[in-house]
Amino acid sequence: MKQFEMRFTGSGGQGVILASVIFAEAGVIAGEHAVQSQAYGPEARGGTSKAETILSRNEIWFSKVVRPHFLLSLNQSSLDQFAPQLAEGAVVMIDDTLTVPEGLDPAGVIALPILRTARETVGKEMTANIVAVGAINAALGLFSDEAIREAVGRHIPRGTEELNNKALAGGQKLIPETDRARFFSAQ
Repeated sequence: MKQFEMRFTGSGGQGVILASVIFAEAGVIAGEHAVQSQAYGPEARGGTSKAETILSRNEIWFSKVVRPHFLLSLNQSSLDQFAPQLAEGAVVMIDDTLTVPEGLDPAGVIALPILRTARETVGKEMTANIVAVGAINAALGLFSDEAIREAVGRHIPRGTEELNNKALAGGQKLIPETDRARFFSAQ
């Protein structure tokens, strides 16, 4: 794959930083080069939170995401703030309660019930980040299910494996089999 830049955004406390870390970890597990960074301040609980992951088969010489190929937004303010900075043809995944801002091509937007799935299917809204991880990997086809499951397992608290596996599976189910990995192809 060429260098692939991902940005994860939402409200502080929604776990977007952990989602970013999981994709970087999955990259390492799969033998890719990966860089992960995050930005949050006093708004860490409730304000906008941003994390980024860069994946590449080659060495990564610049660790800042400039024009992401993928954006996850779990709240409206982060979607409005970060949508204008996308690479051409970028894929955007949002919670289905959000409104697509003007200027963002709706054809590249995947709106899913991420928060509702975490709350109603999994039973804990705090698993929305893992639901999103499952949906992202199913939509983009970046890593094997095993690599993602292993990466999740390395970063969750002991005793929450069953809950997080349920969240991961719930996210994967949000992407129909016919749409799996169609939104991105490794180049």
